[in-house]
Amino acid sequence: MNRYLAEFYKNDMKSNSEDLLSAILPLLKLLSLTVIGLFLAHPKTQIIPRATFKLLSKLVFALFLPCLIFTELGESITIDSIARWWFIPVNVLISTFVGCLLGLLVDIICRPPPEYKRFTIVMTAFGNTGNLCLAIVGSVCHTLNSPFGPHCHSRGVAYVSFAQWVAVILVYTLVYHMMEPPLQFYEVLEEGTEIEEQRPVNDISRPLLIEAEWPGIEEKETEHSKTPFIARIFNSISSRSTSTFPDIDINGDTSGSSPMSIRCLAEPRVVRKIRIVAEQTPIQHILQPPTIASLLAIIVGTVPQLKSYVFGYDAPLSFITDSLQIVAGAMVPSVMLILGGMLAEGPNDSKLGLRTTIGIIVARLLVLPLLGIGIVTLASKLDLLVADDAMYRFVLLLQYTTPSAILLGAIASLRSYAVREASALLFWQHLFALFSLSVYVVVYFKLLPAM
Repeated sequence: MNRYLAEFYKNDMKSNSEDLLSAILPLLKLLSLTVIGLFLAHPKTQIIPRATFKLLSKLVFALFLPCLIFTELGESITIDSIARWWFIPVNVLISTFVGCLLGLLVDIICRPPPEYKRFTIVMTAFGNTGNLCLAIVGSVCHTLNSPFGPHCHSRGVAYVSFAQWVAVILVYTLVYHMMEPPLQFYEVLEEGTEIEEQRPVNDISRPLLIEAEWPGIEEKETEHSKTPFIARIFNSISSRSTSTFPDIDINGDTSGSSPMSIRCLAEPRVVRKIRIVAEQTPIQHILQPPTIASLLAIIVGTVPQLKSYVFGYDAPLSFITDSLQIVAGAMVPSVMLILGGMLAEGPNDSKLGLRTTIGIIVARLLVLPLLGIGIVTLASKLDLLVADDAMYRFVLLLQYTTPSAILLGAIASLRSYAVREASALLFWQHLFALFSLSVYVVVYFKLLPAM
């Protein structure tokens, strides 16, 4: 009996050590790449200049990531799989909603400065469901004893890519307007002139964190992107301050006889205000290279005739797909090198406050993943998930585990709202995420067999 128990204990310890090793090794690989990037970009070494990292981020955004999405998602997706994967985009919405509730809780407990209330909620709610998840999946599947079975990498990338379009729509609609500069920070000097109390950093000193996931953001600025646009429309603002906005005749002036005036005459004020806000929403920015690659992959993957020409060993265009796969192989190391370059810059000064910064980090990196485990487990018990697919559940859990999306820094810069605070918070979140992700990935590896 004692011999049997000793043998069982020995096998159990061996199994646990193997599970622990298989969970930690992928993260050690990513951490090594991050350290290399930090060393190359550190101000004391400056082996690679900052401009090179910006160029690398543009290559990831415009080339490496779209190639990876198209080759993996296009090969994996079918009409049937779209019906089975429906919970992936829904999970993004759920994680965002739960994150908003946590952000409100952080606001109540930590009491940030009033002008950063919406910023606190946004930075708690919206996680990095793109590049970082792809890097983790790629590293996990590169391990010899991966617990996710055959076609691990293609399935994981497909699941992550299928969720990105929802996250992108949320960022360019809801987040864009939530990151609007507070109205009290603007002072009207004279007609058509505004001054902002807190100016954004200029293009030369703009942190790499700001442009890492939206290169060339300065070219996307519009007339109203740095103004409290919604507040000026929906609040009773003086005619002097509203006169700076073209085609915003919220008082319904009927002096003109143009078709536009006739249309506005019959249009209710509230409907007109909503229409003006919708017109100023940068929905066109959704069509970025990664999103276009996702759409093309879905179209090609769901049409068997097209799929047979593009994917497969005997496909006439397989040489193009193979070339794209070679290019896509540079995505994961590039992303982690860029992350190292970001961390090398160090944090900016922030007026958010230490208590609020810690509150957001704890809520985003420690509390939200625990809630995510409960949500995904409940969904599995209710048979809402793909049966017997550990990678499917792993990707769902990762959506609750990652730090705030780096794209939020770009939106902050575009809206000229809390730019330094976003840069500092993203720095500290990604720094602590190196440890929180390690812990939770180990936990997920232990829990997945029981889900």
